[in-house]
Amino acid sequence: MSGTKDKVKGMANEAMGNVKQGVGKATDNEKLRAEGKAQELKGEAQQVKGDVKDAIKKP
Repeated sequence: MSGTKDKVKGMANEAMGNVKQGVGKATDNEKLRAEGKAQELKGEAQQVKGDVKDAIKKP
């Protein structure tokens, strides 16, 4: 998988995580907030992975 694909997947996971956190906060659902935070962190990690892949490919 290319670095760009990892970055896009990471952005999507981060966005969905933020949405889950917002819904969890609005509905006072701690489980949903925690799931959202975990998904957001996963997205951030995927973006870093993409950055590393891109850096390795550059001469």
